[in-house]
Amino acid sequence: MASALVDAVRLLTVLNLLLLLGLAAIWGRNWWELRSKHALGLLLFAVLLIGENALGAYLFVWDPTVSAWIGDPQLVPPPAQQAMAAFRVLEFAGLTFLAWITYD
Repeated sequence: MASALVDAVRLLTVLNLLLLLGLAAIWGRNWWELRSKHALGLLLFAVLLIGENALGAYLFVWDPTVSAWIGDPQLVPPPAQQAMAAFRVLEFAGLTFLAWITYD
């Protein structure tokens, strides 16, 4: 069970990163064309979350020490792994909704 949760965290972190890159491209283009504070705010929001998810992807997927530590239920108990997975699911749901209304 813990392995599946950690795999979900890894997958959702990368998916969130991909969604954010697409959203940042659109919001950046909108800001460039319109020069509105709203578009700039959305772009800054995306850039900050890209940084958070890029760091998460590095730590959860590629860093050998942290990646091994996160996946060990003796070191990171299942409730903590469940919480990490829940945060990523909620973020993915929010970003999916933002992508839907942005691309519509």
